[in-house]
Amino acid sequence: MYLKFFVDIPNVPGKITYRRKADTDYVYYEYDRKYDKGTQITNPKRATIGKRSKDDPAKMLPNQNFLKYFPEVELPEELDRTYRSSCLRIGDYIIIKKIMEGYHLEEILSHYFKGKDLGLFLDLAAYSIVTESNVAQYYPEYAYNHPLFTEDMHIYSDTKISTFLHSITEDQSVSFLNEWNSKRDHREKIYISYDSTNKNCEAGDLEIVEYGHPKVDQGQPIFNYAIAYDTHNREPLFYEKYPGSINDISQLEFMLDRAYGYGYRKIGFILDRGYFSRQNLDAIREKGYSYLIMVKGMASFVNGLVLEKRGTFEEKRVNYIEGFEAYGITIETKLFASDEKNVYVHIYHSIKKESAERTNLEDRIRKMKQYMKKHTNEVKKFGSGFELYFILHYNEKTGQFQFAEERVSVIETESKLAGYYCIISSEKMTAKEALIKYKSRDASEKLFRGDKSYLGNSSLRVYTDESAGGKIFIEFVALIVRNRIYTYLQDEMKELETRPNYMTVPAALKELEKIEMVRLTDNVYRMDHAVTKTQKTILKAFGMDAAQVKYQAAKISEKLARQKEKQEG
Repeated sequence: MYLKFFVDIPNVPGKITYRRKADTDYVYYEYDRKYDKGTQITNPKRATIGKRSKDDPAKMLPNQNFLKYFPEVELPEELDRTYRSSCLRIGDYIIIKKIMEGYHLEEILSHYFKGKDLGLFLDLAAYSIVTESNVAQYYPEYAYNHPLFTEDMHIYSDTKISTFLHSITEDQSVSFLNEWNSKRDHREKIYISYDSTNKNCEAGDLEIVEYGHPKVDQGQPIFNYAIAYDTHNREPLFYEKYPGSINDISQLEFMLDRAYGYGYRKIGFILDRGYFSRQNLDAIREKGYSYLIMVKGMASFVNGLVLEKRGTFEEKRVNYIEGFEAYGITIETKLFASDEKNVYVHIYHSIKKESAERTNLEDRIRKMKQYMKKHTNEVKKFGSGFELYFILHYNEKTGQFQFAEERVSVIETESKLAGYYCIISSEKMTAKEALIKYKSRDASEKLFRGDKSYLGNSSLRVYTDESAGGKIFIEFVALIVRNRIYTYLQDEMKELETRPNYMTVPAALKELEKIEMVRLTDNVYRMDHAVTKTQKTILKAFGMDAAQVKYQAAKISEKLARQKEKQEG
């Protein structure tokens, strides 16, 4: 593939040759020589690196081989694109621009990126939100028919993007996070939902990428990625990336240090069951923080409490928590025998959850029985899951499996515990307050799903640590914006009498994409049609109306007109 700009033909005496084919001079570079013992001749190894310009014999149109063999050559600013689509999709750009301005993201990022790099950073964030992709090679196609944040809405190629990603430093991302977190209100009490996920990576030579314990194993090396999310203000606060072999539990202590370093003091952490360990809970308290954590299912130290309180609260209306279809009570007790302070164990029961869990238990036992029956009189070992529910009998002489006997007490106990779950809080609160706070982490879980599903970031397609760091940084800024889109839409949905299906983020963005400007014969871009009723409903969520869209469209048209004047001048 030939690039769309000219460069000087490399000045490497004796290494450049030309071959003429069909009225075109192809430029060859000799990158090696191999000695053939049989012929006793040294043969040159050459690769085509470009096509010679017909207007200027000292210039050539380079290809990908040129980038490979001459990576040190400074490329032109970019393709000289004097064209763009005659139809621009402006709706998403207007919304994203409004949110970025509200968060002062351009102002903050301008402290670490200048000129074209600042605009390209914002455009890449917008690109990942709108197209649900992070693949650099498709960015020019997006830029071709969308307004841009770059100066004069300049369109950059995938080659420029690769160079830009590689240029982003760790210092820039750290500085941004420092400033972003310094602008949060540290005086108010907030709860931070902290969760992690893993990302696959197609390039196994990155330092951060290792084979670990992915949630969905695709056989690729991974790295771990975690986000701290303010559930009160509904904002992502900071992110962490760490090697794939480090588990979530051991990483939590480093996250606590980071939160403390950002100046957060009056905070609590909402954690899922995967973070439950005495070491983690002690570390949280040592920092003066509180916590709210879901207990692992069937945890032995809460089973006794659940069985003790079973039947005492599940039918009392005073214990009913509206909106969650659950009943709950709170018990103050010690979590561990050696603890000095008590914790609050909130026990809940859900009829729906009980029915589903009992059905699942019976189905699981039935399938186990069917499986074991197929292997009767065979030398067969079954897993620990079978041994939990059954006493397995074998022939002492042959080792063959004979039959299984149910562990009745185990099955009955699990059946009794069906429908119950527990949340532990270090601070005193009611069962309702604890459940509402814990459920607030749903937003951070949606944030992760948005990251992997809607931003195209389940896998990185980069080959250097610098590029990986750059992509993750841009992704986090995109998450800030996309999360804000989500909260605006959710808030507006609560005010509507119906629940229209176009008020989800993907559906709303798709609908806003239909707001278009077209370029007519006078080369001026104008609105193609009026804003529809559906689009007005979506815009209202962001505090905007049709008049404001028209105003923004006029500004886009002016900016494109200035660009054209520069090109023609």
